This record gives sequence, structure tokens and C-alpha cells, in this order.
Amino acid sequence: MNRTFIAILFAGCILGLFAAVPTKAQLPGEPIRVAIPFDFIVRGKTLPAGKYEIRRIGDEPDALIVTNVGNHQRAIFESEPVEAARTHKRGEIVFHEYGETYYLAQIWTGGEETGRELIPSRAEKRLERDLADKGASPTMVALAID
Repeated sequence: MNRTFIAILFAGCILGLFAAVPTKAQLPGEPIRVAIPFDFIVRGKTLPAGKYEIRRIGDEPDALIVTNVGNHQRAIFESEPVEAARTHKRGEIVFHEYGETYYLAQIWTGGEETGRELIPSRAEKRLERDLADKGASPTMVALAID
């Protein structure tokens, strides 16, 4: 009787641990912090270089907000899931660089195979077409998350 009770208790603890670990990583509003050394564009809004927090809005993973920690400028944007060929060991955010202009493109959390990707704006699509006409493509710039 004691052995059965202890085995059931142990199994319950293990199952509870497995259920709790993924939940923490998916909490809405859990901020990602990153220092961005250049001005960048999110959905048509130019944000200055500085320290930023990126977090979910509510329970849905699609709606995100990026906020400048220093001056509280922010941009709200929609994202969609994107799969990686490999798991990112460290979190990072990725920008598309067109000369001196940077567009926020992807957000990756460390240890995950799925990230978030922004749908390119009309202005970015135009820049991409102009580069493609010249036989080039945008440069990808990745920054590690603090």
C-alpha cells in the first residue's frame, strides 16, 4: 500500500513538472530585452536606437509590442509563426538591412524551433523588389537577446 501511494505521488509530481515547464515559456507579456544600436522600422514607424522590450499582448502569440525602455516609444504589430531548421541556442532578433534602413523581421526565443516573423510592409516589399532588380537581396542582421 505504501509503495503504491509513493509511486502514484512520484508519477503525479513528474507529470506536474512537465506540465509547468512549457507554461512558463508561453506566458503572455513575458518580455524579451535587447539593445538595438541603430534606428529601425516596425510597420511603418521608425524607432530610434536604444534598449527595447518585446512582449506579447494578451494571450494570443500573434500580437506583439516593442517598447523603447528609455523614451517609451512603441509599436504594435502582428506576427506569424516561422520554423527554423535548427533550434536557436540563444534568443535573437533579426532585421532586414537595406543600405542604412533596417526593418524588424523576426524574433527568436532561445531553445525554440519556432519564432515569430513580421509580414513585410509595402515599403519594405518595394525596397526588396528594387534590390532584386539589381540582382541583390537584403542583408540579414541578427542581434542577441539580453
